[in-house]
Amino acid sequence: MGDPALEVAGVVRDFPGTRALDHVSFTLGRGEIHALVGENAAGKSTVVKVLSGVLRPDKGVLRVDGHEVRFDGPRDAERAGIRTLHQDAGLVPQMSVARNLFLGREPRHRYGLIDVARMNTEAAALVGRLGPAVDVRRPAGSYDAGVRRLIAMAPALAPEVRVLILDEPTEGLEPDQIDRLFGVLEDLRSRGRSIVYVSHRLSEIERIADRVTVLRDGRVVHTGPVAGLDRLRLVALMLGRPVAAGTTVLGCPVVHPADAPVLEATGLTSRHRRLANVSLDIRSGEVLGLGGLVGAGRSETAKAIAGVLPLDAGRVTVSGKDLRRRSVAKAMRAGVGMLPENRTSEGVIGSLSVRDNIALAALPRLSRAGVISAARVDELVDTFVRRLRIKATSPDQPVAELSGGTQQKVLLARTLATSPVVLMLDEPTRGIDVGAKSDVHELIDDLAVDGLAVLLISSDLAELVHTCDRVIVLRDGAVVRELTGPDVTEDNIITLLAG
Repeated sequence: MGDPALEVAGVVRDFPGTRALDHVSFTLGRGEIHALVGENAAGKSTVVKVLSGVLRPDKGVLRVDGHEVRFDGPRDAERAGIRTLHQDAGLVPQMSVARNLFLGREPRHRYGLIDVARMNTEAAALVGRLGPAVDVRRPAGSYDAGVRRLIAMAPALAPEVRVLILDEPTEGLEPDQIDRLFGVLEDLRSRGRSIVYVSHRLSEIERIADRVTVLRDGRVVHTGPVAGLDRLRLVALMLGRPVAAGTTVLGCPVVHPADAPVLEATGLTSRHRRLANVSLDIRSGEVLGLGGLVGAGRSETAKAIAGVLPLDAGRVTVSGKDLRRRSVAKAMRAGVGMLPENRTSEGVIGSLSVRDNIALAALPRLSRAGVISAARVDELVDTFVRRLRIKATSPDQPVAELSGGTQQKVLLARTLATSPVVLMLDEPTRGIDVGAKSDVHELIDDLAVDGLAVLLISSDLAELVHTCDRVIVLRDGAVVRELTGPDVTEDNIITLLAG
């Protein structure tokens, strides 16, 4: 590879209460596609932001073409020849494609006016390399998500770009668009361009990347050639779990209890969110686990059942009633409760008190003729504060002042306050301490004993193995296999994840 195009040496980045990057080091060769992989919170996005100038490292050094660089913003990174395509394409829907591609760097006439004709011509040439038939004069928002993704990548093909950073570049693309993108990347590699390729799709990494760096908990745990790296070992490195030699998936038959399912989801399909004919069922008193790597479709499955994610096809039945024209409100009325993955952006309201957060979803049944009964609210809140052992100075304490584990308990209390018959928990113990995890696991067991049907989504294999009666493993938006009984082991789940 010769001298590296980019060096990351001992980079540290801290956020309040956590170390996102812990002395991360790797090199990007000239004419190399280098994959960056890891599970959620591994540090991939933070590395991308440091390389693109969005964040400055607290320690460590970045070198471009052997010269140490320091970025005070994205413009500095671009001037150094680094261009980043983030997960969010960031196009302005109302603007033309050409204006989007040259936003902030529009070609101009001699007297300072924008040279629209030149801008359109150059934009058309850039987009044309990616293949889609695009009229660069039309608004970017008039094209579908896959085409917009390709449009957003066009500026990275400019000759001054020497290092290209792609963060989940195939999200929302159709197979033919992915083929077209990979053709462009292979062409760029042959011309000596260097590419950092961030993706959770292992098949893509095997197909396009030369080397791979694995991050886990903000640290580099492996860097090496993709060729010869067994997929099973790659998954084990990402998860931090050794795989026993000769691991195979056993063949025990799936055994269900005799009673009818409380929840049945059949043929859930969402083309752009990558759900492909996902089906599952849960019975009263059962804990069903959903396993899979990031992007496998775990959260999307739960959101589809809860009415959050639109579907192209599929059916959801709760307690024997078909949820037609699905919506969040209808799912809640049918008895579906969901704890979202991101408690900060999708869950608790930090400025509100513990009391208000818990009672929020149950207000309709705590009021009469539009008047909320304070006594009934207090009774409900006191019940869940005791049951979930929520540690707060009082129910009036703002949730933002609580620890992550306590915030998770408050969110659980709000979900349970709606009296669900099906409870879906998406990463309920991520980012909370050992004691809080134990409390959540104990609560899940108690809820199942009380007859609740529980769907548990987790990237913690030990949590799936020790908490769930059955585990469904997803990969690339589809069900790979259902494990039950003695088949529910960490080694078997890793084998299925690796494919």
